[in-house]
Amino acid sequence: MALSGLVVFAAGVTVDKPTGFLGALATAAEDFIKVFNKGGTVLLSLMGGILPTLIVLLTAVNALVRLIGPEKIENLGKAAARPGIQWYPVRYMILPFVSVFMLTNPMAYTMGRFLPERLKPAFYDSAVSFVHPILGIFPHANPGELFVYVGIATGIQQLGYGLGDLAVRYLLVGLVVIFIRGIVTEAITAKMMSRAEKAA
Repeated sequence: MALSGLVVFAAGVTVDKPTGFLGALATAAEDFIKVFNKGGTVLLSLMGGILPTLIVLLTAVNALVRLIGPEKIENLGKAAARPGIQWYPVRYMILPFVSVFMLTNPMAYTMGRFLPERLKPAFYDSAVSFVHPILGIFPHANPGELFVYVGIATGIQQLGYGLGDLAVRYLLVGLVVIFIRGIVTEAITAKMMSRAEKAA
């Protein structure tokens, strides 16, 4: 009987939130745990959404690379090294796209090994600039940074727009940007290499 009275008494007790330094520590601890709780919620939502798609895409692309043959992909890299302005789109649009799509980040950059030293910085600039624009359609290409696209996509969905249009535009703008960056970086590299040769 005395125990039930204690429970009733305890139910009516309110405790003031701690203040001062200890209050700040308690609030910080609660906020710290909330971050991980939110992360767990997001992870569970991804398990039913993008993660299975991502795993299937990775498997399909690996199978595609094996079907095509790595040597054919390497031949594209060798063709992109040819001199002339007509090879710019191959070098700074097609090769980065194929590299990022087939090899994913960070292996995509190894395709630069087929290019002469003077073209490697420009190829790298193009490839590294394309690992985000490709995510809307091919999330397997850079799964470690998928949260960037997902954050943008969530906002677009909340506004009531579809993601297909965003993904296609993001990809197309990305291709234009990497093409421009490749050409500009190639010109800068040529200028810096000629200065270094003159100084030597």
